[in-house]
Amino acid sequence: MKSITYYTCALGIFFTFVLFSSYTEQEENSRIISTEQGDQLPQIIRPVDLNKPFDFAGEPIPMDNFDARERLDRELIANSYRHSSTILNIKRSARYFPVIEPILAQHGIPDDFKYLAVAESDLSNATSPAGAKGVWQFMRGTAKDYGLQVANEVDERYHLEKATEAACKHIRKLHNLFGSWSLAAAAYNVGQTKLRSEMKKQRGNSLFDLNLNQETSRYLFRVVALKEIISNPQNFGFDISDSLYHPLDDYGVVEVNTSVANWGDFAQQYGTNYRMLKIYNPWLTASSLQNQSGRVYWVKIPKQR
Repeated sequence: MKSITYYTCALGIFFTFVLFSSYTEQEENSRIISTEQGDQLPQIIRPVDLNKPFDFAGEPIPMDNFDARERLDRELIANSYRHSSTILNIKRSARYFPVIEPILAQHGIPDDFKYLAVAESDLSNATSPAGAKGVWQFMRGTAKDYGLQVANEVDERYHLEKATEAACKHIRKLHNLFGSWSLAAAAYNVGQTKLRSEMKKQRGNSLFDLNLNQETSRYLFRVVALKEIISNPQNFGFDISDSLYHPLDDYGVVEVNTSVANWGDFAQQYGTNYRMLKIYNPWLTASSLQNQSGRVYWVKIPKQR
């Protein structure tokens, strides 16, 4: 009886060994074949084509300058493979560019400046560590200089139309100071006083001759890279044309010149809800409005879909 038991165990161990050896050999052969075929990591990474002219607002990027060429190359690569953020920027551009573009045109600002808004905030109502806010990233003082209201219950840095108007005025001022759209863009990032100081110290008249801090040194090249990718997303592998965000253009407008005790009640009164009211009017930063001065506000009321 014991011999039968031992024989059965031995037979089981033998077949287990054979099966394991066969599986291991098949797995190893599969791995070798896979390695030889080069499909362990099935992706193709290609460099961005730099053999074409690039410009910002009609001002050419000097592609014969190896430093400028490599700086643009860096930003094209970084934003081509920064998939989540770049996809969202492409999607959001379909929503917000139709608002920004006509305001830029009205003020005689080159259309390329809409990509500054992408570089500044990823087309979102962001807040920077320094306290700049909104799509155009205005600091409190600069916002007030251009007529934007910044208060406890209202912050017009979040008002896309008004903030874009303010950005146009600021960009025009910078262009008048520096005589160049590229330098105006750099000054938008680093500040006009700092840029003028660096130009004087470094004896430089062109942006491409200046050695600036890392953020500003990359800034214009990032803007140009974003322009290239968002303008031609499929050239960079982004096939998302069927999922772009629709513009928020289906709304009515209500004049408000009194206090509002509760924006939730106000929203329901006009057939919407608090969430939708805030999406269409992000500049309303509190749940109520005191408005003791009787100031006039135009509040967007989204229509029912």
